[in-house]
Amino acid sequence: MPCHLPKSGVSPCPGTLPHHPGREGEARAAGPGQGRHPRGTPSRQHPHQGLAPCPEAAMEKDPGCYQDAAKTVAGDGLGAEGTEAQLDDIVGAHPDYNEEEEEQKYFRRKRLGVVKNVLAASLAGMLTYGVYLGLLQMQLILHYDETYREVKYSNIQLEDIDRKVLMGINVTPVAALLYTPVLIRFFGTKWAMFLAVGIYALFVSSNYWERYYTLVPSAVAIGVAIVPLWASMGNYITRMAQKYYEYVNYKEEHVQEQQRAPRGACNAYVVIFQTVFYACFHLSFVCAQMPMLFFLNNYLYQLNHTLSGVKHCGTLSHGTLPGFNKTVLQSLPRSVNLIIVESALMAAAFLAMLVVLVLCGSAYRPTEEIDLRSIGWGNIFQLPFKHMRDYRLRHLFPLFIYSGFEVLFVCTGFSLNYGVCALGLEKLAYLLMAYGFSASACSSLALCMLRLRRQIPLLAGALVHAALLVTLFCWAPEPRHLVQAPLLYAIAVLWGTGSALNKTGISILLGMLYEDKERQDFIFTIYHWWQALAIFTVYLWSGLPMKAKLSIMLLTLAVAVGAYLWMEHKLAQHVAYRLPRIPRPRHKMHGYRYLEEDDSDETGSEDDGGKDDNDEHPAEATSEDDLPKDDGDQRG
Repeated sequence: MPCHLPKSGVSPCPGTLPHHPGREGEARAAGPGQGRHPRGTPSRQHPHQGLAPCPEAAMEKDPGCYQDAAKTVAGDGLGAEGTEAQLDDIVGAHPDYNEEEEEQKYFRRKRLGVVKNVLAASLAGMLTYGVYLGLLQMQLILHYDETYREVKYSNIQLEDIDRKVLMGINVTPVAALLYTPVLIRFFGTKWAMFLAVGIYALFVSSNYWERYYTLVPSAVAIGVAIVPLWASMGNYITRMAQKYYEYVNYKEEHVQEQQRAPRGACNAYVVIFQTVFYACFHLSFVCAQMPMLFFLNNYLYQLNHTLSGVKHCGTLSHGTLPGFNKTVLQSLPRSVNLIIVESALMAAAFLAMLVVLVLCGSAYRPTEEIDLRSIGWGNIFQLPFKHMRDYRLRHLFPLFIYSGFEVLFVCTGFSLNYGVCALGLEKLAYLLMAYGFSASACSSLALCMLRLRRQIPLLAGALVHAALLVTLFCWAPEPRHLVQAPLLYAIAVLWGTGSALNKTGISILLGMLYEDKERQDFIFTIYHWWQALAIFTVYLWSGLPMKAKLSIMLLTLAVAVGAYLWMEHKLAQHVAYRLPRIPRPRHKMHGYRYLEEDDSDETGSEDDGGKDDNDEHPAEATSEDDLPKDDGDQRG
């Protein structure tokens, strides 16, 4: 009689192991070929293997008892192997998984994300500045009309309010160097952009109820936000170029170790991304004319009425279009129509906020943001001033100033004293649209820096503007003379070409000269602060004769070109420049992130940052690795 095991799993045979009642069936179902090990391969031992399944007496009476016990032990071993096989199927590598291919797909998605960030930031900048310029232009024209002021706002002195609004916009940025770096480091680059765009939207909303206590404070807020917005934008685009380089060269050791890239490695991406940004940004001058083109032009008098008292134009004029008629509106726009236009502008400003909030990714990793803030707020406040000791930056100051001069001159001096004076106020929108389209299209000319020396776009833009300034200095168009329209449009187009080469070239140059991610917000803050000072100067000189304005601009341009060429000459001669040391981050030692001393993501300061806490050291003032070895290094 065979020895049958009861369902309880307890063996009736002395010395045998208890087993689950289903194991024997599983072992039988496995078939004769499964569960066997090839010859010469030791089989997996059961934890209880080595115990005698049956005594000799039981084996003599019933030999099948030993066979059943052996099947039980084999079934237990087979069950363990089956469980491991199922676990491998769940968590193990898929047989078709290609790690290198998946890695390429991952970094391709990262690169597409960077491109999305650049396009989103460019679109937001275009919408923000276009809404701001369009609303300001429309309101200044409406408030200039005597009839409009007396009928709608007879008791609030709109002229005085407009003067204070312009003062708030132009004067407040003078103090921007004191707070902009702290603001950007405190909020982060993306959130500083979002905050500044929100302030521009606040300025739009204040025009729903035009009073002193709404317009003037919002104008001051705009002045506060101007430099932080464009400094964070310039820093953001440059950082995107560096991140794109990292995602393209993710296999390089310095990228994996989060070390500084070789000098000039990111230049091509800086050129491309800054070109895309300024091609979109200059379209803001086109977008700004939409309220005037589709709304305000329907209410304007023709040029024979508005220019009836104008005697001199162009280089013979003084101030801002003397003799211009005080009534420019032949009929007053209804309040409902004004609200509709302002609501459209408000929707565009709100869209810009959403674009920055939703579509723009972070410029830095979270740990990098921590490191940037952890150098100390006192150091953050001082570093923009310390960077001005670098002769490269000092030699670019005149170029920064001219960049501010020329953009405001084309919007006020040229467009009013030349364009409106000859063609009438109804042609102002078309003149500025020609400038905007030309500047947007010609921003692509900066791509020549990928193949040519980086001096060429800047010098070409300066040459175009110098020729135009000499032409404007010698030309006084006749008032109300429409035959001069082709020449005026040609000057607007050529001025847009020079502006595009100037602004795109400066931003690219700063991205090439200052590649450290810890310095870029300081550098772009200095650049846009000098631009703001130049705009403030243009605001102050509004009453000067046109020849004086043109002479100042021509002199500034000559000094800017000379200083820039001298800077390039000194770099070619390997003249040492002076850079302040960025202090090492001072972290509060909490959490796993700071358990190791070298856990910081800060680049460029690992080797010498911990030696002392002084603001600079001589070794960093002149670095042969940072100077160009030959003329080829000055190319994009």
